[in-house]
Amino acid sequence: MTDKSLVRAWYSVFILLLAFVFSFIDRIILSLLVGPIKADLNVSDSAMGFLMGLAFAIFYTVLGLPIARLADRYSRRLIIGTGVFLWSMATAACGLARNYTELLLARIGIGVGEAALSPAAYSMIADLFPKEQIGRAISVYQSGAFFGAAIAFSVGGAVIGMTSGVETLDWPIVGSIKPWQAAFIIVGLPGVLMAALMATIREPARKGKSGAQAASIPLDEVIGFVKQHRKAFIGHFLGFSFLSCPIVVVFTWSPTFFARVLGIAPQDIGQILGLMLLVCSPLGVVAGGWLSDYFYRKGHRDAPIRVGIIAAAGMLPLTMAAHLSSSLPWVLTLYCPWIFFASMPVGTAPAALQLITPNRMRAQISAFFMLAMNLLTATITPFGIGLANDLIFTDADGIGLSIVMVASIPVPIAALMLWQARRSFSELSDSDG
Repeated sequence: MTDKSLVRAWYSVFILLLAFVFSFIDRIILSLLVGPIKADLNVSDSAMGFLMGLAFAIFYTVLGLPIARLADRYSRRLIIGTGVFLWSMATAACGLARNYTELLLARIGIGVGEAALSPAAYSMIADLFPKEQIGRAISVYQSGAFFGAAIAFSVGGAVIGMTSGVETLDWPIVGSIKPWQAAFIIVGLPGVLMAALMATIREPARKGKSGAQAASIPLDEVIGFVKQHRKAFIGHFLGFSFLSCPIVVVFTWSPTFFARVLGIAPQDIGQILGLMLLVCSPLGVVAGGWLSDYFYRKGHRDAPIRVGIIAAAGMLPLTMAAHLSSSLPWVLTLYCPWIFFASMPVGTAPAALQLITPNRMRAQISAFFMLAMNLLTATITPFGIGLANDLIFTDADGIGLSIVMVASIPVPIAALMLWQARRSFSELSDSDG
């Protein structure tokens, strides 16, 4: 790559990173507001788990498939920009919700808009960099999830702190709203400006098959390719999906764990979790990408799979130990390495797909992966923990036991599935797709 093309490539990654930051701010802010929303709308933990998980994930993943087909043929930059605008407006609409149904519909709107981002972004990044740099580039992009979560927690905590003791706020145009509604509006509307920034990057030329030849690839051929190499893809899809369950805990139920078990005020939870995510998560994501690229340069074509197995080994004991304690210093000490290991596979999982997938199938197969990952993690983690809270561990302190039960079991299953997929993945990575 020339210096000019390298600068242009990394600028594009930076803009995509910003878009991902905004997407996670809008997605995660809900988890910090569980308490006040439950109180105002009179809903259960299961209902909140559904909002944080399945209500978002179903539409995010299902619509991701047709949008990904468009991204494999048309301007990915335009598709992403449109999605950013839609999800930002939907987030602001959450702040106008007066009941659970309206909040649910706005939450669905966020999922619809965000479905346009990652499959198209992965495809763009894969066309911007050579193979040996894809892991690092996608890991940098994926770190936006944690910057976004950190900002969401920090901003949400600050809003809660500023409005503490205030019953309602009177704003022009929108009228009288609750503090939790104000948080959604504050974080949602700036995303409209982010949508405009997408116009500053170039649509990269597609590598591999020529446009005319590749544009005719039908969906059944994409499905056929996955079936032909099902050992690699099933191991990847399910392995990395199960491995994502612990990090989803941080984004959904960790604030509630800190409030109920450790007795921390919501505004302080935002600052604590925000700082840990801001430091530990990007370090974990970038470390995972760097380690994957290192293994790949050493000739290990299963490099991303190796990173996933290493992450599982570090993640499992920390998931259990961190949530079986009510000691704040001990929990904080364990949370930092736990978040680090849980973040390591976040970049390597999508990067792995770019190594084994033909160009014009990348966005679509990435969408299939996101379908599997988001539906599994949304069902197992946010909704599963909510059900466990309501049906099994019903007292306030039981949230830690719910997290241990729901988030620990998938980790060794993930490691086993990734281990079994290593050889098939290596063989497919060695081919040119």
